[in-house]
Amino acid sequence: MSRVIYETATSFDGYIADENNSLDWLFTVPGGTEPDPELAPPQASIQVMGSTTYEWVLNQLNAIDAPDEWAKAFGKTPVFVFTSRRLPTPDGSTVGFLNGKISDALPQLREAAAGGDIWVVGGGDLAGQFMDSQALDRLVFTIAPVALGSGAQLLPRRVESDRLTLTSVKQIGQFARLSYEVSYKNH
Repeated sequence: MSRVIYETATSFDGYIADENNSLDWLFTVPGGTEPDPELAPPQASIQVMGSTTYEWVLNQLNAIDAPDEWAKAFGKTPVFVFTSRRLPTPDGSTVGFLNGKISDALPQLREAAAGGDIWVVGGGDLAGQFMDSQALDRLVFTIAPVALGSGAQLLPRRVESDRLTLTSVKQIGQFARLSYEVSYKNH
């Protein structure tokens, strides 16, 4: 069965984007623009993101005017965006839009993943909704040596330690990478 993984970079004070929904702070960290191969994104069958993350990626890549940039970044990997709005898609992309509860969308996401992993790219609230639905299996946080003070929270939920098992800790340049397996009491 497909595993759902929330993997993201975060400031050490727990923000994945600044108050302007920007990741520019991340690219100022040594190794932030040309990350170590050990920081490569997971090899997931599909990617899932919220509308704020999707719009940021579209703008960063200028993907509407240059759809080949989207193709370079995502290849043929299907991307599902949770949103209640109509948003543009790059020509030739495999972007689908979902609205509603995570639990209702899970069968479609698992079918699209065809047994492969599902990567929750962001944001933190979307990952929290996967956790609320008891569908999040793994957390991987790459912590940057930056404090933002405000912005988009890493995971705006209370999560107690009895639900998390630390599986690895690694220093990669200026970054610390932590991996946790998630468990649910009724499973």
